[in-house]
Amino acid sequence: MIKTLIRALSLLAAFFALSAFAQDKLDYPLGAGDALRIQVFQNPDLTIETRVSENGSITYPLIGAINLGGLSIAVAEKKIATALKNGGFVQDPQVNIVLTQVRGNQVAVLGQVNRPGRFPLETFNTRVSDMLAAAGGATTGGDDIVIVTGQRNGKAFRKEIDIPALYLGDKNEADIILSGGDTIYVHRAPVFYIYGEAQRPGAYRIERGMTVMQALAQGGGPTARGSEMRLRLHRKNASGVVEQVSPEMTDAVQPNDVIYVRESIF
Repeated sequence: MIKTLIRALSLLAAFFALSAFAQDKLDYPLGAGDALRIQVFQNPDLTIETRVSENGSITYPLIGAINLGGLSIAVAEKKIATALKNGGFVQDPQVNIVLTQVRGNQVAVLGQVNRPGRFPLETFNTRVSDMLAAAGGATTGGDDIVIVTGQRNGKAFRKEIDIPALYLGDKNEADIILSGGDTIYVHRAPVFYIYGEAQRPGAYRIERGMTVMQALAQGGGPTARGSEMRLRLHRKNASGVVEQVSPEMTDAVQPNDVIYVRESIF
């Protein structure tokens, strides 16, 4: 009895998952370049394969040019059916559209990601976190901030989003829904430099809230000849002039800081 109930619940869950998947496909907004197969039940002469033009339209038998750009598949089917019925061509048309190739409504993911490129928006509710996952996530050298640019209501749109916050909270309003033509850009993470009597001199990524002490530890600490008490910090001020200061261990590290570990005087 229990096994039967479990099996029934599993089948029910699979049914709802399939229904949700089918609904996502119906919700996909058609865009320029999308390839379609359009069929009308019991009217094989109205079956065509076509591609959505740059202005969002297609040419369909009997009704001519019809604009489908931005419409979901379900709405596009209804629009063609209405045009066929109102024109007196088919009494009760049952139109079926199959998306054979996705070319429209793409998002470009660029910068410090593992798989940069263009990715299709397969549903209306594709979010920034979904698209970052499709691109393999940010690289180890990528910043914690992602920049999303595009168009919203005919106006230029730009938003900076904190990447870790997208995944750490249960709900995040910053995980916005993307639109076709959006660009996601992950810049290179800010770095600091350490040289002199450091175990591992070089350039390192600045972690959030990093202090001078943590930066020194990132470089392996001072050598036997160096001293953590004799550090020199080179930093550009607001005027772009490089200043030299003796930092405290608890001071915050800023992008492009240069830390020089000097020799001990003893």
